[in-house]
Amino acid sequence: MPTVGHSDLTIFPIALGGNTFGWTSNETESRAVLDAFTEQGGNFVDTADSYSAWAEGNTGGESETIIGDWMARRSNRSQVIIGTKVSQHPGFPGLSRKNIVAASEASLRRLGSDYIDLYYAHFDDETTPLEETVGAFGDLVIAGKVRHVGLSNYSAERIREWIRIADDNGYARPVALQPHYNLVHRTGFEGELASLAATNGLGVIPYWSLASGFLTGKYRTREDLVGTPREKMAGSYFSTEGLRVISVLDDIAQERGTTIATAALAWLLTRPNIAAPIASARTAEQLPDLMAAASLTLTELEIHRLDEMSSLIPA
Repeated sequence: MPTVGHSDLTIFPIALGGNTFGWTSNETESRAVLDAFTEQGGNFVDTADSYSAWAEGNTGGESETIIGDWMARRSNRSQVIIGTKVSQHPGFPGLSRKNIVAASEASLRRLGSDYIDLYYAHFDDETTPLEETVGAFGDLVIAGKVRHVGLSNYSAERIREWIRIADDNGYARPVALQPHYNLVHRTGFEGELASLAATNGLGVIPYWSLASGFLTGKYRTREDLVGTPREKMAGSYFSTEGLRVISVLDDIAQERGTTIATAALAWLLTRPNIAAPIASARTAEQLPDLMAAASLTLTELEIHRLDEMSSLIPA
């Protein structure tokens, strides 16, 4: 059970993505996924106040509401670690102090909790002075409403500035970084961001770890995606080189008696400072393949094959 960076958050090596809750998974299906996840040893659920505002008829906050209702039914708040985010909810856009305070209160109400374990700045807001944003997050930690701070989709330069401001003012440093990172999308994280995470003790919690489903091997042609909820997102990963990565994963999966998704997540767990990749399941039946990655140790040759083939994907 790794810890998240320099925090006291001890988590299962796979984080459950809550982006499907209230979108591709209805409330009953979502509760079944959450039950199965915790029954199989999982304890870290990732969501955001904006999930899933993009779905027809939704306004944002649906995922948090479902998670909150589930925790209330199970009386298990103290056994579950919740990560959520602020800046993208249609009603609470940006990272001004006023907005962060209002959005965090709304998230706490939906979650039915008086604290958030890991609260992320979801996307940078360059229209708000960073000092104001850092101060607002710091004050939430001081007030006990947030245990730890995380950053998502921030540049290395802005992360360094956030840490400087926090240190100068005695605020809690971020403990987690949530980047877009997977076998077919490596260049945005590897390099400066990865080095920064290592230097500053940030636990890395990658999102789109399975490339919106592309790294499950379900979509071998663009026609396989037509009409699916993930058509646009997973379609963005299609390339000749990407399909070759799938082929290598397929070979490994067959040799090891596992699945492509399991092998893809296991590769992420070989990367430095990875605390837990985020993976979503629409149904409880999809969970075992995700959870199995925590116990699959890839060989040096398998890692080399995946490294080599995925390095050929254009930036």
